[in-house]
Amino acid sequence: MRHVLGVLGVFAATILLVVSAAMNWRFGFSLGKTEFDAHIYGAASAASDVLKALIPFLILIAFRRRQWSQALGAILLLTICASYSLTSSLGFAALNRTDTVNERAVTAAAYKDLRSELQYLRDQMAGLPQHRPAGVVESNIDRMKQHRRWDSTVGCTNATVPKSIAYCREFHALEAELAAAKKAAKLDDRIVAVRAELNELRGAGPATEADPQAAILSNISGLGTDRVQLALIILVSVLVEAGSALGFYVALSHWKIFDDKALGVPAPVETVAPPKRTLPALVAPDEAELPYEKTDVEMYFDERVEQSKESSVTALALFEDYCNWCDLKDKTPVSLPIFGRQFADLGVQKAKIGGRIRYIGIRLLDEEDVEAEKEKEGDEAFA
Repeated sequence: MRHVLGVLGVFAATILLVVSAAMNWRFGFSLGKTEFDAHIYGAASAASDVLKALIPFLILIAFRRRQWSQALGAILLLTICASYSLTSSLGFAALNRTDTVNERAVTAAAYKDLRSELQYLRDQMAGLPQHRPAGVVESNIDRMKQHRRWDSTVGCTNATVPKSIAYCREFHALEAELAAAKKAAKLDDRIVAVRAELNELRGAGPATEADPQAAILSNISGLGTDRVQLALIILVSVLVEAGSALGFYVALSHWKIFDDKALGVPAPVETVAPPKRTLPALVAPDEAELPYEKTDVEMYFDERVEQSKESSVTALALFEDYCNWCDLKDKTPVSLPIFGRQFADLGVQKAKIGGRIRYIGIRLLDEEDVEAEKEKEGDEAFA
């Protein structure tokens, strides 16, 4: 489960880093006067964003190694990169949200106008008198024009007798009905077109508000829409930048890849001094014991190593110094494992500190220490 969470965290952090780098590149690109300048700004913005994600690891390593100056420099660099990335992200989010809100505002205004026009057309339709379809009315008018009174009244312009007057009254009523039918047809066509435009606007998204999210939050919080929009821009920018900067650090912490044993002085251990070598007593040849022959490691220990409770030496540094000593003495050095076993037989305590093997309680003698030690031994020999 820990590995699954780690993989998901790395995946999410990668997405946030890509999004943040793209936002910063896009905003940096918009600052260039020429295309080449735009690419320079964009590349610098994206590179600073990637560096921002690596700096937390560098700070951790510097603290663990007690490299305070490097840690302070990394913190300063992280502050600069994070500030630049945040301002770029804020600029990008502000521009993008402003453009989107403006487009939605235009859409909302158009939607509102279409709704008003639709209501007006419906009112106009409702105010029309009763009428039959225009085709039916036109056929009735054509039939009345075939009547003999049409000619006698000169097209209903000179009606003098009651029957002619009644005829012309009926003819004019048909004309009024035809006009109403034609107007109703035009209104109906316009209503169909307005409904189609409204449906198209609805399909493009919410058309009642320019910024529905800000409107809802404004109603809940009681703040103005402008303040809510500003808070949303800041929130999105902080989310992207914080996630891209610390996402990898948090996700990789599940694997504890940077955990190691704490540095510091190990618990005090008792060291065993190397056995003191003394010259054999002067006895008769038959009673004399065979002289003790020191190994090269023992001779190296006597000449180049000194006990010191506050000091320690890494195994590799000790072995390299031993090899240099062998070159000076024209001796063949033993291998590292054999050297380690023979050196441990001398009673020197060793421990693993910071992932490295160290010998505790000893220090290497430099050239001046070696010469001083030789003079001391010479004085003791002649005393």
